[in-house]
Amino acid sequence: MSRPVTDTDTDAGAGATASPGSRRASLERRRVVVRGVVQGVGFRPFVYALASELGLTGWVTNNADGVETEVEGARPDVAAFCQRLASDAPPLAVVESVQLRTVPTAGGSGFTIRPSTGGGGRTLVSPDMATCDDCLSELADPGDRRYRHPFISCTHCGPRFTVVTGLPYDRALTTMARFPLCADCAREYADPADRRFHAQPVACHACGPQLTLVTRGSTGAPPTGEDALAGARRLLAAGAVVAVKGLGGYHLACDASDPAAVQTLRTRKNRGAKPFAVMAGSLETVERLVFTSPLERDLLLGRRRPVVLLRRRDASGSRDGAGSGSRSLVTDGVAPGSPDLGVLMPYTPVHHLLLGLPGDPAGPPVLVMTSGNRSGEPIVTDDEEALIRLDGLADAWLTHDRPVRVPCDDSVVRVCARQELPVRRSRGYAPLPVALPVPVEPALAVGGDLKNTFCVAEGRYAWLSAHVGDMDDLATLTAFESAVGQLSELASVTPRVLVADKHPGYRSGQWADRHAEGRPVRRVQHHHAHVASAMAEHGLDGSAPVIGVAFDGTGYGDDGAVWGGEVLIADYDGFRRFAHLAYVPLPGGDAAVRNPYRMALSHLRAAGLPWYEELPCVAACPPAERRLLERQLDRGVNCVPTSSMGRLFDAVASLAGVCHRVEYEAQAAMELEYAALTAAGDIRSFGYRFGLPAAPGSGDAPLTVDPAPVLAAVVEDLRAGADASTVAARFHGAVVSLVHEVCRAARDRTGPATVALTGGVFCNALLTSGCAQRLERDGFTVLRHRTVPPNDGGLALGQLMVAARTTS
Repeated sequence: MSRPVTDTDTDAGAGATASPGSRRASLERRRVVVRGVVQGVGFRPFVYALASELGLTGWVTNNADGVETEVEGARPDVAAFCQRLASDAPPLAVVESVQLRTVPTAGGSGFTIRPSTGGGGRTLVSPDMATCDDCLSELADPGDRRYRHPFISCTHCGPRFTVVTGLPYDRALTTMARFPLCADCAREYADPADRRFHAQPVACHACGPQLTLVTRGSTGAPPTGEDALAGARRLLAAGAVVAVKGLGGYHLACDASDPAAVQTLRTRKNRGAKPFAVMAGSLETVERLVFTSPLERDLLLGRRRPVVLLRRRDASGSRDGAGSGSRSLVTDGVAPGSPDLGVLMPYTPVHHLLLGLPGDPAGPPVLVMTSGNRSGEPIVTDDEEALIRLDGLADAWLTHDRPVRVPCDDSVVRVCARQELPVRRSRGYAPLPVALPVPVEPALAVGGDLKNTFCVAEGRYAWLSAHVGDMDDLATLTAFESAVGQLSELASVTPRVLVADKHPGYRSGQWADRHAEGRPVRRVQHHHAHVASAMAEHGLDGSAPVIGVAFDGTGYGDDGAVWGGEVLIADYDGFRRFAHLAYVPLPGGDAAVRNPYRMALSHLRAAGLPWYEELPCVAACPPAERRLLERQLDRGVNCVPTSSMGRLFDAVASLAGVCHRVEYEAQAAMELEYAALTAAGDIRSFGYRFGLPAAPGSGDAPLTVDPAPVLAAVVEDLRAGADASTVAARFHGAVVSLVHEVCRAARDRTGPATVALTGGVFCNALLTSGCAQRLERDGFTVLRHRTVPPNDGGLALGQLMVAARTTS
């Protein structure tokens, strides 16, 4: 996101050579404004040290525009200072621009750091960052005054976005304002040579936040500090579920090796079979559980510390390395039936202390760490609320008195074909802006109803929110509204237009209508937004269309049907539906989504295939329901037509006997991918094929892709005794071939040779890598998501680009 240094004054070049004459004539003074992520990341002490090194006088301050400084000295030294501001910036800084202006020399001696100033303007706030190595060394050093301090941080790490209450980013405008600095911390805070100079969350045992352990049913004063921590570790080792307050809210934690504890948490949270993420204390422990590539290790150990989806080893490891007879580090109940495990490394001092420092009593080496909420609700951040909303889920609460200003769930990523693929963009990434290829008017795009993420934008930047969640209850809507206000304030954006999905029933769109206050609310078709999102993050200005392959579960179509298997010829101004899966009935709406066997039977019926009793999907449907389903399909009652590729994945998963009922979104499709991974051979060599028209349709009519030949081949294989993994692999191969064939047809008939792979189905790494490899070998340029998720978590960016562009 860096920008070139710009000079707004043409009277003197930054690199001019001093001419002979008076010393005064050889001096130059420059006022410099640095914009970007430059507050709370050690930028002012960096400026101070750089000016001192070069012998320059002047000052530096924070303001609402970024960091402003004036420097005076010999012209070559001033020029070097201006150039090094961007090239030598601190590790967490992101320099967007450096603007220079020559001002009259003022003389003076020394360089000072002035108090921050407010006012208009815009700066960028850093995401929360994992505890740095220097702080970890101090945390484990008995001779350091911050030994075992649960809130140790410095300018290179710790909370940022989740504690900011306003700009400029100073302690008074964070949730640390309630903790006056002790003399020792104040001295460090004021010393430009110290690593904690103006580190806003700086604190120590004497003046910082304090841990407290609240145990359900206990009486008397709760333990605090080290006693609270030790108590929480004992509870976890004994099989308890502990709510742990983190940077952006609460987690629910338990011993990942304890089957009873994991099942208790799963039951209490009504989690179904959805996998839990786990936190491991060391990379050595992680590598006993999963396989890792260099990029995956970088993600695990980097500053952002997302949950990384990693392929499990055949055995989960054991505490003593003795083999299968010993207790596993991660019990099967953590991620039942999944070859992947979501793993993250500790990113706060509390996490490191919970897992244990060298010399601590033995405790669980791996913890389940899942969002602290009830199913369908947003993550809990408020302490009093946590005692109420997490009652019945947690046995104890390890809390503290530093407020969380902004809810922020863990981010989730996976590596696909040697590139990072975001699944959920939140902590560690938000609120870093996305650079836009064309300017937009001040706008708020509200996203969708699932995996909601919204964004505010103005000019050439969009600020995406942290993950909000599914917009199906009042608590999530309340959290959404609060987050909109907070992010708009931080980004200094006053939206003049709101953008929403076309679905008339989406709560996000209804919220936009209620809060329009006279502003226009523009509606964008769901899959057009997906394609535009991929275009935007790759910097396409929209001057040339792309082939957008948008595969997901549900999206409101322009004809009122449920779309989801779409190939669009699209730019930001519009789209043409080039091809789509043939419509089949969605019997019972959500009932078909929850019960993939209903989707399988609907697809068989549409393909003219009998419901053979021996097919797994037929056996899974109770006879009475089967008779009702037949009548429902005959009469078309509550049977909205759908072209969804996600629902086709569900249907094949049930046909193959992989999954008949789902307890969480995309479960059937994920389990079908997992089954395909266990098949022998190369999926590209298998022979299922979709039906495609031999010639273009009349006029602009889209091509209709017929899944019937694939379904017939699946039924034939199953009746011949093929196993689920073979069917799953052949189906994936058929979808890869379909994408390639349709994109070739689109290129031949319409011209574009750039393909955007987008929509939630492309969270499937097997499918995404297969499609990308096939297309790239055929000369296509392939756009895959790297900055925002392909699922609805990236929808708002595309909505924005379609509806809010300007001509200025």
